[in-house]
Amino acid sequence: MLLITCICLIWLSNACSLEAAYNLTLPHQHPDPEAVVEQVQRSLNHSVSRRRALLGANEEKDSFSSCLTGNPIDDCWRCDPNWQSNRQRLADCGIGFGRNALGGKGGQIYLVTDSSDRDPVNPTPGTLRFAVIQTEPLWIIFSGNMLIRLKQELIVNSFKTIDGRGANVHIAGGGCITLQYVSNVIIHNVHIHHCVPTGNANVRSSPTHWGWRTKSDGDGISIFGASNIWVDHCSLSYCKDGLIDAIMGSTAITISNNYFSHHDEVMLLGHNDNYLPDSGMQVTIIFNHFGQALVQRMPRCRRGYIHVVNNDFTQWEMYAIGGSANPTINSQGNRYTAPSDPNAKEVTKRVDTNEGEWSGWNWRTEGDMLVNGAFFVPSGEGLAVKYAKASSVDPKSSGLIDQLTMNAGVLGGTRDNSMSIAYPGFNNGGSSGGGGSGGEDDGFFGMTFGSGGAGLSPPSFVLSCLTAIILLLFSSSNAMATTR
Repeated sequence: MLLITCICLIWLSNACSLEAAYNLTLPHQHPDPEAVVEQVQRSLNHSVSRRRALLGANEEKDSFSSCLTGNPIDDCWRCDPNWQSNRQRLADCGIGFGRNALGGKGGQIYLVTDSSDRDPVNPTPGTLRFAVIQTEPLWIIFSGNMLIRLKQELIVNSFKTIDGRGANVHIAGGGCITLQYVSNVIIHNVHIHHCVPTGNANVRSSPTHWGWRTKSDGDGISIFGASNIWVDHCSLSYCKDGLIDAIMGSTAITISNNYFSHHDEVMLLGHNDNYLPDSGMQVTIIFNHFGQALVQRMPRCRRGYIHVVNNDFTQWEMYAIGGSANPTINSQGNRYTAPSDPNAKEVTKRVDTNEGEWSGWNWRTEGDMLVNGAFFVPSGEGLAVKYAKASSVDPKSSGLIDQLTMNAGVLGGTRDNSMSIAYPGFNNGGSSGGGGSGGEDDGFFGMTFGSGGAGLSPPSFVLSCLTAIILLLFSSSNAMATTR
């Protein structure tokens, strides 16, 4: 009798736990995702209308009105000629589910002066690793152009901003960025590419803790049980696994203004079909350019609510947006340009699921531009002409895609990583990442920087370069005179 009672109690306990998991609400999950969709559209409508009003005025166009693009994130800070003295204003410019990401707002400015990563357990002051593990909020900037090859994953602590504006910063050729069980992180304006698996090593995650890390996947940015995350204006390519992966109950994420290229499995949202906490995952994907040589997963979703709005998809090899386990996908005002392959025209893919299951999934398309035979297969509420609260807000026309995504990727230089870097031992024209990019070559040395964009190159750096050139010419002239 005692045995039967114990078995019954165990069964009831498991049943209660399972029911609790189904009703789980993540700490930073928004209770009304449609309200966030409306908020994004209002912000976008305001920026576009403001730009039109200023450009349409009879007054002489000033620098402020001409810099507006209608992109509410960029228009929030880029029109300020003194943005460098007020860098933390960026934290007020987020939209979508990750709009509350504070990053290092309110904290000190930390200047990275050393591009090395000699000891992941005892990082050197002045390095990026030393900065990101600190417990206090920090706004991290860079003293100049840098190629940072990380020996191990960069374990970022909460309340950090990695702000690459004003320098050409590449995190490449080694381990890359991990956001694990943290919150309030902003990653802005850095190149992330050729990331490879690292691990089976000790790595420091805070000033007081270091521990053993098993083998990593080789993601560009790994978001693991994290919340209030914003990735903006980065260029990502050629990684061993995903460019950005968000799993294990991560939520409150915005991925905006990025340039993705040369990769197979671009973005994974959700751990696996059976991981119920990912039902609370909420992600906004906005103003990104999905560029050259991409294959699939832009994104690939499991559970959750994914808002894909005003992105430019310039071809894919298999599909653009995929999913399983009944995610909600709200696609608004995107431009989907299909490849020439007649068997790859469909934007959407229900992964390993029969139509009897996915016909009720809420996959919507509204205002999307479908080019070169592309077609989006809606389902569930998406089949209706009107649905939910979002139907009262018109998505911004996909005809504005060129304008809204014109600055996607890293600002102030070429946004395609294959064009801005010299990779000894790498073949950028070869296979994409997420399946073997040859990124483990140890001969990763030189760096050829693209030209800096207007207003984004530090004057001191330009003057330093000119001074160095003059000194070099002067030294060469003296040497030639001596030999004569």
